[in-house]
Amino acid sequence: MSTGLILLIVVVIIGVGLLIWGIKSYNKFVGAKEMVENAMAQIATQVESRWDALTNLISATKEYQGHEQETLTNIVEARAGVNRESSVKQVERDDALFNQAMRAIDVVVEQYPDLKASQVYQQTMTSVDKYENQVRQSRMVFNDTVTKYNRLIKVFPNSLIAGMTGFSPEDYFEATETKKEMPQW
Repeated sequence: MSTGLILLIVVVIIGVGLLIWGIKSYNKFVGAKEMVENAMAQIATQVESRWDALTNLISATKEYQGHEQETLTNIVEARAGVNRESSVKQVERDDALFNQAMRAIDVVVEQYPDLKASQVYQQTMTSVDKYENQVRQSRMVFNDTVTKYNRLIKVFPNSLIAGMTGFSPEDYFEATETKKEMPQW
């Protein structure tokens, strides 16, 4: 065999090896990105359940509400919703609207102490608290999933394939002063 033929065979083998490695890396990125989207979908599910509980709370307080009813209705209608393609910033905007609605309900409850004592109100608040805790848990799972994804695409030589195929790091949910402790509605 000639030296040129041997060199060609070696180059082809190296090229095929690199191609296989590139395809495997790309497929790992796709799988990791799907896990990030799945984690966001879990947050979306919990956020939606939390909004359903809030809507029930709004219904439970209707007879006590005056002008707050319109405010609460506008807040619920203004939310865009969260889904698996949502960004961290979109979820944070949704949280801000949720907290605004909860503050409006707090105003109503402070004006009508018998509302706070009602069983319907207490059960609905228990549901809101339960879903709030589940949203917090889902955020932790999301951040863990994003850590694994970001690490996968940032390490060398994976970063070369990730950069060429359009995979970029995802944002994390950050701890804020308002999220460090469970809300006290």
